[in-house]
Amino acid sequence: MTLDQKIIDALSGVSTATLTTVLLKKGLRNVWMRGTRPLRAGQPRVVGRAFTLRFVPAREDLATPASWSSPTSTRAAIEAMPAGCVAVVDAMGVTDAGIFGDILCARMRKRGVAALVSDGVVRDGAGVLGTGLPVWCQGVAAPPSVAGLTFVNWQEPVGCGGVAVFPDDVIVVDDDGAVVIPAALLDEIVPIAVEQERQEAWIMQEVDNGAALPGLYPPNEEAKARHEASKG
Repeated sequence: MTLDQKIIDALSGVSTATLTTVLLKKGLRNVWMRGTRPLRAGQPRVVGRAFTLRFVPAREDLATPASWSSPTSTRAAIEAMPAGCVAVVDAMGVTDAGIFGDILCARMRKRGVAALVSDGVVRDGAGVLGTGLPVWCQGVAAPPSVAGLTFVNWQEPVGCGGVAVFPDDVIVVDDDGAVVIPAALLDEIVPIAVEQERQEAWIMQEVDNGAALPGLYPPNEEAKARHEASKG
């Protein structure tokens, strides 16, 4: 399902740090994917629906170069990715087998994929960077995926960086990493997160002006009133 542009625009102004706090207040503690670091510092924040891919440990009869031509392959999965999605790849945290290289990332970029997020690694690091596809992962490794992983499916629930991700959940990634917003909570979370970001920007202005933190962060009723007045 395509993500509404208004939601993309709204969440593009909300940091993953703010989102983890908002989700924590809703009882969701495990939403930040471990090991999903930006391959290139300073990549723009990306928002998109999750398109999931799953690897399992390598099994010698299945994890072969010949498997790359199988109907169930990373190549086939990429052709199913809709424009604007964020590819979320469960690589089980394996760091000595690159899930994708420059050619696959170039194809993803051509198809309009917004970003690649994985708890694993990529290969052909310089080439991947050259494609312009924003990537969050644990780094790079020379060996191919079949050296340590078997690709099994796409668009099913996965665990990425210790976080459960379902197809069509919303992913937000920035320099602090990747956060999942459950699809069912999206409409509830977005306005709260946007308001939290506005409030924290105002608090930062108050701190710059010399205000003390008690009663300001978190804001008491007086501080909330001053914040509301500042909007006018």
